[in-house]
Amino acid sequence: MQTTDTLKPTEVALLYQSHHAWLSGWLRSRVGCHEHAADLAQDTFVRLLRARQASPLKEPRAYLSAIARGLMIDQFRRRALERAYHESLALLPEAEVPSEEHRLVILDTLERLDRALHTLKPRTRQAFLLAQIDGLSITQIAVQLDVARATIERDLAKALGVCYRLRYVDL
Repeated sequence: MQTTDTLKPTEVALLYQSHHAWLSGWLRSRVGCHEHAADLAQDTFVRLLRARQASPLKEPRAYLSAIARGLMIDQFRRRALERAYHESLALLPEAEVPSEEHRLVILDTLERLDRALHTLKPRTRQAFLLAQIDGLSITQIAVQLDVARATIERDLAKALGVCYRLRYVDL
């Protein structure tokens, strides 16, 4: 007997019919834009199709709103990242501005790196950023975060492991 660990398409279709209008309104009240809310609602149901949820949902609206909330956070972070990137591009001389194709590759890489770093504990992420962006030494980071040097070494090793997997494993 073949078993599946996802909802059946008919179950998703029923959830869509029953809750799409509610979810769109819920999202519209949070994002303030009809088109943006419609896109997020669609993305929510696409995510639901891929979700590892085999049994019928007991609280479908809570489940759908949790998925949609995660998508809103992802989108907010991506837009903040894009804004910061475009602000940094504005400071470059015209001759050094990357082509549109390179910009898209850079933004995709930055987004993937951001997602990967957000899988880390906050202190580990902060230690990594202090080392990579601010150029602080392990000792300086340990003092600033008030933890042992060995703890910072472990944190940096974890963060670098995430970056390595992003670069060489998750191509």
